[in-house]
Amino acid sequence: MAHDLLQRIRQRLDELNRSERKVADVILADPARATGLSIASLAQAASVSEPTVNRFCRSFDAKGYPDFKIKLAQSLAGGTPYVSQSVEPGDGAADYTRKIFGATIAALDEASRTLDPSRIERVVDYLIQAKQIHFFGLGASGAVAQDAQHKFFRFNLPVTSYVDVLMQRMVASACHTGDVVVVISWTGRTRELVEIAQLARESGAVVLGITAPASPLAMECTETLEVATPEDTDVYMPMTSRMIQLTLIDVLATGVTLRRGEDFLPHLKKIKDSLLETRYPATRQD
Repeated sequence: MAHDLLQRIRQRLDELNRSERKVADVILADPARATGLSIASLAQAASVSEPTVNRFCRSFDAKGYPDFKIKLAQSLAGGTPYVSQSVEPGDGAADYTRKIFGATIAALDEASRTLDPSRIERVVDYLIQAKQIHFFGLGASGAVAQDAQHKFFRFNLPVTSYVDVLMQRMVASACHTGDVVVVISWTGRTRELVEIAQLARESGAVVLGITAPASPLAMECTETLEVATPEDTDVYMPMTSRMIQLTLIDVLATGVTLRRGEDFLPHLKKIKDSLLETRYPATRQD
């Protein structure tokens, strides 16, 4: 399994020959960095040949080095609870930048593999049929709710976003049948948002959640998009959750656009073209 690749490498260290052990040592010393290395760079860092790197990768059920890097990224996403775990106090800008980008890329890759396409279809179904859509979020998820409004107003639907708890409660209580409320919460354990989801459902709205599986919020939703990427929000500010949530909003907006069909594209182009006069012309690079 991809998730236990790092553990398998550690367990088999004593079985590897000297050259393969050098490859393993480089990878285990900084897995996030290893996901960004070319085969030539990894071979140089381990002082071995490129064929040795390929043999090492195939010994762990990879088709080759590119496939091994994908499995390593998945293992990193599944086994590293938060980015800050791999950032050291003495890291320079190049080091912590590489680590944060590496962990974020790995988390996005893992999230894309765990999403259920049938759930995405059902969520898009609800959004297409909505009379109006409200996006709710708090903290880091509040910024995602606001981005969602920025995306969805283009669909000729009344769309709002609220990041204030009192406004969220009042709007949820004022919902009607045909309204859709999208609640965004990484943990799904924020008490206020769970209560707001309850209020919205009691008012007749469809409640969609972008949240953790089996969470209190998920239990209150009509349908959910569930992503279970580990992140310890009790210790560190989330670094990857917001990127995954923003990507999911893009996925849903794309789904709605495709459902509207080609006849809707001129409308989207008109909105985009309205910004042309607000920008300086692009400068030509000789």
